[in-house]
Amino acid sequence: MTEKAQDEKRNAPFAARRIAEEVDLEFLKEEIPKALDQSLEGVASVSKIVRAIKEFSHPRSWEKTPVDINHAIENTITVAKNEWKYVAEVETDFDPSLSPVPGLASDLNQVFLNIIINAAHAIEDVVRGGSNRKGKIRISTRKDDGWAEIRISDTGSGIPKEIRDRIFDPFFTTKEVAKGTGPLNSPQHSNEKTRRSY
Repeated sequence: MTEKAQDEKRNAPFAARRIAEEVDLEFLKEEIPKALDQSLEGVASVSKIVRAIKEFSHPRSWEKTPVDINHAIENTITVAKNEWKYVAEVETDFDPSLSPVPGLASDLNQVFLNIIINAAHAIEDVVRGGSNRKGKIRISTRKDDGWAEIRISDTGSGIPKEIRDRIFDPFFTTKEVAKGTGPLNSPQHSNEKTRRSY
């Protein structure tokens, strides 16, 4: 071992102590685990979003297939998170015994997306109107006498009574230009008319 190497070896404890003092080792011991946990949470969140988008954007099928409604809604909530996360909390109450329902998955996903986005916009109108609290979007599923029941409610402004009879008219909207998700009612209307028992 060279003289320089021996000198570095003898001084290593002093150098380590000096570096520890300079970098605030106690602070790092406390903060590094938190930073790692936050990083892992971020990676998990990104993975969940990517999976949801991949499933949500699956190519459209023109034939009905069994659709796991609970899973489809959960993916849609994830995909739509940027629309609701600043104005609302989403509460879910899914019936775990709900069997897959025959349907067009892409149409159902689009309907769920449109309803969640509309709920977020309705809540945003209320929140921006003076309330500083977040609203709520509640989504539940149930098996009801051989049917799948989906209930979606929100604490938004609601649909004015005078236009409620028009909500299933094709292309009807209360949104201004470039707001919302476009003419949502055709797949929604179609699914309403073709629902089936399971």
